Amino acid sequence: MSSAAGPAPGKLPFVVWVLAAGTFLMGTTEFVIAGILPEMATNLGVSVSHAGLLITAFAVGMIVGGPTMALATLRLPQRHTLIGALAVFALGHVVAALSSSFTVVLVARVVTALATGAFWAVGFVIATTAAGPGKATRAVGVMMGGLTLANVVGVPIGSFVGQFTGWRGPFWALAVLSALAAVFVGRFIPQVEERAEVSVRSEVRALRQGRLWLALTAAVLIMGGVLATYTYITPLLTDRAGIPQGAVPLVLIAFGVGALGGTAIGGRLGDRRPMATTITAAAATAVTLLALIPLSSSSVAAVALVFLMALTGFTINPVVTSLAVRFAGDAPTLTSALTTSAYNTGIAAGSAIAGRALDSSLGLTGPAMVGAVSAALTLLPLIALALSGTQQPARIVAQRTDTTAGHQPDTPVTSQH
Repeated sequence: MSSAAGPAPGKLPFVVWVLAAGTFLMGTTEFVIAGILPEMATNLGVSVSHAGLLITAFAVGMIVGGPTMALATLRLPQRHTLIGALAVFALGHVVAALSSSFTVVLVARVVTALATGAFWAVGFVIATTAAGPGKATRAVGVMMGGLTLANVVGVPIGSFVGQFTGWRGPFWALAVLSALAAVFVGRFIPQVEERAEVSVRSEVRALRQGRLWLALTAAVLIMGGVLATYTYITPLLTDRAGIPQGAVPLVLIAFGVGALGGTAIGGRLGDRRPMATTITAAAATAVTLLALIPLSSSSVAAVALVFLMALTGFTINPVVTSLAVRFAGDAPTLTSALTTSAYNTGIAAGSAIAGRALDSSLGLTGPAMVGAVSAALTLLPLIALALSGTQQPARIVAQRTDTTAGHQPDTPVTSQH
């Protein structure tokens, strides 16, 4: 698949950037709740801890809904799936913004997560196919960069808007922007043949590969390690590093910038040297998190290490995502959804374990210890993957753009990894 106008040599097709804009919106909606949670709790008549279920519900919806929606939409044209996902995404935000019932808002969040899972699952496949074998990891890096940029820009802006318009304001804004994104998807993503040659059986059969599960395990462990530390970074910064509460958002922006840089680095290097890139980054992440334990008493060192934690940790994500999709060969859609589930599983598990560590004798440094161990464990599946060899050919079916009255047979593109 290519964009409507072929990209210049060395450049990614425009459709990749359109998809990245979609992931930006969906990343914003996943995390913006944190900044407006107290007001939502008051307005909906529940406690803050109970309102926190709105975040949990979205994560669970992503874990379960991604693979489910990938299979449910398997035979639909990819463009129709993306447009439908964005439409449901917009509708979910409208329903939430109009409701005064916590239960209705909670259900709307779950439905929104299902739409997000469908969009990401199909979007990753389109991005890698449009970019071609030589730039597939870079395309995934750009798409995931949209998610990372959501934490740097989208979430702070959403929280800021919510302070002036109430919590419903960001929901209305996301509804309007996602509707516009649906229009752009319809305009710039070419019509392709229905995926009649792809079956649920072939998608499930693709999951039998051991190297696929090694890549997914690495995704769970690295995201669990970084987010275990990040979830409880505020008390570490204020109570141990002595950073004023008002300056914490600036440190979080530094984390976001590091994550954006790591995603870009992984996207650039991952196509040429995937295993060297991921193994080096995982080792660097483990060392950085371990160093955060004794050095977090210094504000300067703490800020620098938070930046490095994001830079090294997020370098791995686009590489393992791209590898997982390619290992699936002719049936990448379910695998693409499972990578999203893997990241959300890592976030949920890492945060839960880190919370227990925070209450243990380790105290404020407990989450960083959990993160360091998880990052170090990431080396195990990565090394096993390197030893198993990624040079085996993996076929990616690139569906032809339907530019003529007659349909042409799909032409498989073979990539070596």
